[in-house]
Amino acid sequence: MASNAGAPARERRPSTSAPLSDLKGPIGPAFTRPKHKRTVTGFGPSEIKSVEASIPEPQREAWRKYTPKPFTTPEEFGNEAVRHVETTLARSLYNCDETAAYGGTALAFRDRLVLDWNKTQQNQTFADQKRIYYLSLEFLMGRALDNAMLNVGQKETATKGLSNLGFRIEDIISQEHDAALGNGGLGRLAACFLDSMASLNYPAWGYGLRYRYGIFKQEIIDGYQVEVPDYWLDFNPWEFQRHDITVDIQFYGQVNRWQDDEGKQQCSWEGGEIVQAVAFDVPIPGYATSTCNNLRLWGSKAATGEFDFQKFNSGEYESSVADQQRAETISAVLYPNDNLERGKELRLKQQYFWCAASLNDIVRRFKKTGRSWKEFPNQIAIQLNDTHPTLAIPELQRILVDIEGLEWDDAWSIVQKTFGYTNHTVLPEALEKWSVPLMQHLLPRHLQIIYDINLNFLQFVERNFPKDRDLLGRVSIIEESTPKMVRMAYLALIGSHKVNGVAELHSDLIRTTIFKDFVKIYGPDKFTNVTNGITPRRWLHQANPRLSELIASKLDGFGYLKDLTLLHKLEAFVDDKEFRKEFREIKYANKVKLAKLIKDTTGDTVNPASLFDIQVKRMHEYKRQQLNIFGVIHRYLKIKSMSDEEKKKLVPRVSVFGGKAAPGYWMAKTVIHLINQVGKVVNHDKDVGDLLKVIFLEDYNVSKAEIICPASDISEHISTAGTEASGTSNMKFCLNGGLIIGTCDGANIEITREVGEDNIFLFGNLAEDVEDLRHGHLYSHYQLDPDLANVFDTIQSGTFGDAGSFSALVNGIVEHGDYYLVSDDFASYIKTQEVIDEAYKNVEEWTTKMILTVSRMGFFSSDRCIDEYAESIWNVEPLVPKDEAA
Repeated sequence: MASNAGAPARERRPSTSAPLSDLKGPIGPAFTRPKHKRTVTGFGPSEIKSVEASIPEPQREAWRKYTPKPFTTPEEFGNEAVRHVETTLARSLYNCDETAAYGGTALAFRDRLVLDWNKTQQNQTFADQKRIYYLSLEFLMGRALDNAMLNVGQKETATKGLSNLGFRIEDIISQEHDAALGNGGLGRLAACFLDSMASLNYPAWGYGLRYRYGIFKQEIIDGYQVEVPDYWLDFNPWEFQRHDITVDIQFYGQVNRWQDDEGKQQCSWEGGEIVQAVAFDVPIPGYATSTCNNLRLWGSKAATGEFDFQKFNSGEYESSVADQQRAETISAVLYPNDNLERGKELRLKQQYFWCAASLNDIVRRFKKTGRSWKEFPNQIAIQLNDTHPTLAIPELQRILVDIEGLEWDDAWSIVQKTFGYTNHTVLPEALEKWSVPLMQHLLPRHLQIIYDINLNFLQFVERNFPKDRDLLGRVSIIEESTPKMVRMAYLALIGSHKVNGVAELHSDLIRTTIFKDFVKIYGPDKFTNVTNGITPRRWLHQANPRLSELIASKLDGFGYLKDLTLLHKLEAFVDDKEFRKEFREIKYANKVKLAKLIKDTTGDTVNPASLFDIQVKRMHEYKRQQLNIFGVIHRYLKIKSMSDEEKKKLVPRVSVFGGKAAPGYWMAKTVIHLINQVGKVVNHDKDVGDLLKVIFLEDYNVSKAEIICPASDISEHISTAGTEASGTSNMKFCLNGGLIIGTCDGANIEITREVGEDNIFLFGNLAEDVEDLRHGHLYSHYQLDPDLANVFDTIQSGTFGDAGSFSALVNGIVEHGDYYLVSDDFASYIKTQEVIDEAYKNVEEWTTKMILTVSRMGFFSSDRCIDEYAESIWNVEPLVPKDEAA
């Protein structure tokens, strides 16, 4: 990273890197050979051979002799786990509770992973081939222990070993905190991708931020969401702090320009504040392979030491640690609430801090290879997961031009060939923009570079489209507003060689709407589609082990977990009575498990024989949890008006909601409040009984999803058409035999194509009609759906508590244009729910739908996605471990 240009950078050499091998000739009596040089961060591929040759054979033999061996039996596992409980955790037989047993088990498996991890990193360095670097501001990893056990094939071993010690494996697994490094689908997709890259043996690293408190822990108090800190890092055995890998990151300051002796324009970024990035590494094991990739997370700390002694000694206690506190806030919380200006500055700081540290690491590793800069894109593919890491583009340009001395055009050519950009949304608020004054203040050199990138781009557009003046304003990275804004999505697009959407509809939409002008400028080849997928290892094998085993019994083993397309062979068993019976029993057992979770967390009792109708995802108006809860109120009113005879014919239903609203997103919080208030009324209404229950599960996360997805009968993916990029929870539900009610949006369209229209319940307007409907709402009279009007009357009568609490939610639809088309789709939604009720009554027909859905989900594997990225965007090859290459 840039430091003050005046002073030469001090080279920090840890004592383990003492350069004794620089000495030449004999040294001392009878000692003619220097000690071989060791290094903290490893050697480049060209150095490894000479280093290997410099290590005397007896030392090598001793190392081989003492190298730990992976455990393979319950006894060996027990030996490792007890050793860690006794020595690492300092517990004993008498005070080893489930938390300590989890610690010992996790540390035993961590050791097991590290052996593969070290070998993988050595192999990848030695092979010296192209690597993928996946930059994502979120990695929603979930629990690591169960995943590690299954991926290395030792869960049975651990189960027996723990049983010998008097513990049940389920209790031990449940001790783990979810890693709080993400919020929604974007972060979970990144986690699935890391799993697939390792399982398919691609040399890959993930780069993210190590949030100390994650997003927040959600509690529901009096029906309202309350955010409390999530102390998930109390004990995290899965990370290794790399004290020796630190990067100084600069903020603020000013830019000096001058001409060097050869008349070349030079720039240096000087002054300002330095914050230190510290690396924390997390092993990412592949399934049924010894490849174990790396996720590097950056923590922040003050570069100037813990605190200012002078200030402390003069009694200024608070300000003596101010630098430290300010530095540490950068990696404290995921997505600070950016309603406030200071929140916006902190979020931009987070993004630059993480991008700059990651780029520094990538460039450092590349320079070790001794290659010329023009080979950089042949060795390195960097994928930007949405717009958050876009600052990596001007940062790489800054490194190449300001620090490495490349010509602007040569550097820019390298940058464009290196980056790929995944767009995850067409929603305007998610296409990040940063104000020019904020960027000028925080990152003055980067703003200059962005202006230069923009100027060169606009000159290119002007040359190719000289008559279209309006085009320049539309495609400029700088939006001419007050204040001026930097459009990050445009910068990501211009700085990348490929741009992809994440479902066919979404990719078509970005080509025809937000990036239409860029398709005209660059041609269609720059834009592609990679439909999202999920890892079947976690979302079937780990979340639903009985179903996984049932499928394996019909498909001759677990090969389908590496090739999900093999699921199509299940169709042959769709009429097999035994198979159908066991399939239904597994679904029922999973519903019992969810009913227990509901009872334990909410106190409500639900009947597992009911239809479980589930919507769990980020709370957002476009995902339309409000449409769902209005439908629930409509159902409630219908039940209240029914005779006893009519009630007997009705399918009992449990409506389950879960998801967090961003702390500053008031409307989404209002929807959570309404769901909870409706539940409070409905669940205690004796007229309704078990016919309808409304449940809100607080603090929805990956571990809860692993219980919820296998238990679903129907899951709701009901976003306004054209707003959901892809969705991946829809795939998780289908893979576990749950059916979908959904709009023609995101990946629902491709799921329909795969599973068949008979096995999915579609409703609502199409994406191409949305704009016309919105226009009609604003400029011509539109009639509110009468059933929905009835729902609103009930809310406004105070049935669910203070009507004033919900007035903004109702008025947004009645008086302010109903932007998300809740009223337009309501009648269709209600009718489709009635169709679902009828279908669910026919047990045999429903069983057929479930089995066919599972058997046709082969396309939606994250392994297929990663192969597509590798082929069409990254141009990388797998590196099969030596022990598996035979």
